[in-house]
Amino acid sequence: MFKEAATYNNQTDIDEYAMSVSAYINKCMEDPESTGLSSMTLRTPGECGMAYGPSLATSQPSPACGNDTDFLNDLNNFFGRFEALNSTPAEKEVPLQEETALCLASADVRRTLKRVKTRKAPGPDNIPGRVLRECADQLTCVLTDIFNTSLSQAKVPTCFKAATIIPVPKKAHITSLNDYRPVALTPIMMKCFERLVKDHIISKLPPTFDPLQFAYRPNRSTEDAICSALHLSLTHLEEKNTHVRMLFLDFSSAFNTIIPQHMVGKLGLLGFSTPLCNWLLDFLTERPQSVRVGKNTSSVITLSTGSPQGCVLSPLLFTLMTHDCVPRSATNHIVKFADDTTVVGLIRDDNDLAYREEVEQLVRWCEGNNLILNADKTKEIIVDFRKIQPSHAPLLINNSAVEVVSSTKFLGVHITDDLTVVGELCVPGQEGTAAPALPETDEESPPAPAHPHYVLQEYCREHPHQLHLCVVRRMHCC
Repeated sequence: MFKEAATYNNQTDIDEYAMSVSAYINKCMEDPESTGLSSMTLRTPGECGMAYGPSLATSQPSPACGNDTDFLNDLNNFFGRFEALNSTPAEKEVPLQEETALCLASADVRRTLKRVKTRKAPGPDNIPGRVLRECADQLTCVLTDIFNTSLSQAKVPTCFKAATIIPVPKKAHITSLNDYRPVALTPIMMKCFERLVKDHIISKLPPTFDPLQFAYRPNRSTEDAICSALHLSLTHLEEKNTHVRMLFLDFSSAFNTIIPQHMVGKLGLLGFSTPLCNWLLDFLTERPQSVRVGKNTSSVITLSTGSPQGCVLSPLLFTLMTHDCVPRSATNHIVKFADDTTVVGLIRDDNDLAYREEVEQLVRWCEGNNLILNADKTKEIIVDFRKIQPSHAPLLINNSAVEVVSSTKFLGVHITDDLTVVGELCVPGQEGTAAPALPETDEESPPAPAHPHYVLQEYCREHPHQLHLCVVRRMHCC
């Protein structure tokens, strides 16, 4: 019924198709008895789980800023300021004859609808998650057809791309527009659509994908990224006259700076099909956006740069865009988990030239990919266990010295300049993070050899990282 009404000359208007279905679901919520989707879950919006998380429901601008429409328009324009940096027009490519569009199975759509979290805030369409989950059986057929029509046309319905931005204060006292974090509320139907596309993209990642990118990889997690950085450092520090410099990068509004045309070009190099690349290009362009606080809403602006925070695909797209950010020198490693990026420089004989050149190259790569490095929030840790430590010259990024700290946050834990990890580092089969101290050597026993593998073999294997760390410290103190 809906598709036929939106089809003209054998061509379906995907915008009209999606809007009519969304309007019908809203009508069902208002008057469930008169529609085929009559259900207790459609009685009233309040009963449909239109619950906002506390940060979204109660977030208000500071009294000094007010919440009038003019202020919200200024805030909306501020959030969309990266649009001015994008001068590359979005152009879809013509698919090859043998290339076919992704086709989603109705069983997968139904499964995704059944897994919708009901307490998530609805998007601009005001359709709550509980309606989609409880009425999954009735909605599966029409939503599967909308999704597949969208994929075949490489066009995302405009109503699916619309986003309502909720400004969440970053700190208690607001002094500027930059003190607000934009959190996008998008239609939950689109989130379901994105999850299905995301699963397909992850399943098609090539084996040549950056091995030190730990996000969206099977059997990998933040713990693997942390342990890899520690392992690289500790293995290097076993050798004499060595130290390690770890640079923890901070990108300013990383997701909001993505240039769609550049990103889609990289996806093509990774082997993704032209129809999928065209669909993603459409997903990222011509996105209506408004800012809402309470009952006040700003004017709508249209953006074709970035991917809003709150979209399911945003972290994955950023991960794909940065896949070619790899080290040039064998003594440097770039450990990544989505937008968390750490440069590990393994330095010998106090010659850190390769490390500094690597950082300079990284800065140029960021400039070429429209990413803005925040030098003020970028931190560096220097790990040096030698008794006599030379002074380490500061590292410069865009003529600003990077602050050297004794500890910093790294993927949910705090890491210190002696490579101690403070926080919940979950190791399979273990509870908590406390590690046993290195057993003290009895006076009558011969001293343990300096090589760490002997100690790991001699003493219990429950906490190899902590034992390895103790041995490396002992070696440098000898």
